[in-house]
Amino acid sequence: MMRADIKKAVKKIQCLIFQPSDDVEKFRQRLNAEFTVPILPNRVEREKRTVEGVECDVFTPEVYSANRAILYVHGGSFVGGSCAAWGSFCASLANTSCTKLILPEIHLAPQYPFPAALEDLKPVIKKLYAETDHIIVAGDGSGAAIAVALVLSIKEKFRGKIDELVLFSPWFDISADSEAIKTPSKRNTDKILSPAALHAAAELYTYSSNRTNPLVSPMFASPEMLAGLPDVFIQMAEGELLYKDVLCFQDKLRKADVPCVLDLWKEQIHLFQMADEFLPQAHLAVEKAGRHIRDRQAQ
Repeated sequence: MMRADIKKAVKKIQCLIFQPSDDVEKFRQRLNAEFTVPILPNRVEREKRTVEGVECDVFTPEVYSANRAILYVHGGSFVGGSCAAWGSFCASLANTSCTKLILPEIHLAPQYPFPAALEDLKPVIKKLYAETDHIIVAGDGSGAAIAVALVLSIKEKFRGKIDELVLFSPWFDISADSEAIKTPSKRNTDKILSPAALHAAAELYTYSSNRTNPLVSPMFASPEMLAGLPDVFIQMAEGELLYKDVLCFQDKLRKADVPCVLDLWKEQIHLFQMADEFLPQAHLAVEKAGRHIRDRQAQ
């Protein structure tokens, strides 16, 4: 029998996932209503900033390192999500990592399909090159796919300032060939994601023949492309539908000599980190991710 706290968390996190029966506008409204909070946690300050026409929220914790920044790409199935809805989570990550965090308001599918969101991020990260020595690119779910695509798309000579990719429950393969969808892991207990939901999001994000493009599904990046990535940190629940895809991507990174830390959490759900009012483990997970960022920078 599912615990009451898990049931409440599942109900909340399901609002992040676009379903085949969903109306796009109603999905966005439901997501924003569920996740937008009036007051940020931990006394983190939020400032609105425009970078080359891209609206961003900048989260500054009370204690932070002046020589690093996080560029965060929110999830929402490529279709939903906003700076308002991700404010609480990003404030928590900024606080635990002692790092200023920049969250762009990316364009959403289907009105703005691939590569609109990716193009939104490029001027923002270029601005960060001039402002800080160390950049962490992070994202969750569909946003994690865009985050990886951003780093893959950057010219090699500019990658030196990108220290790490930090990914939460990442979507690495939205093609019909995804191993996680065709043959889910025996560990799969996912109550959030389904093959139908992934397909519905993919349909709105880009056309079918483009879903094996490495900038859409990073799983299809060549060894040469992957070799240019910085270190990778992945945090997820071990019972997720995408577990096999993550293991496969981790193996590809290993073969490309890219260090990858996989932080698995038992008895949790897809993007459990965003249900912190119901799950104590959400706080612990965000603290662990933040500590990882702090410790790595201290090395």
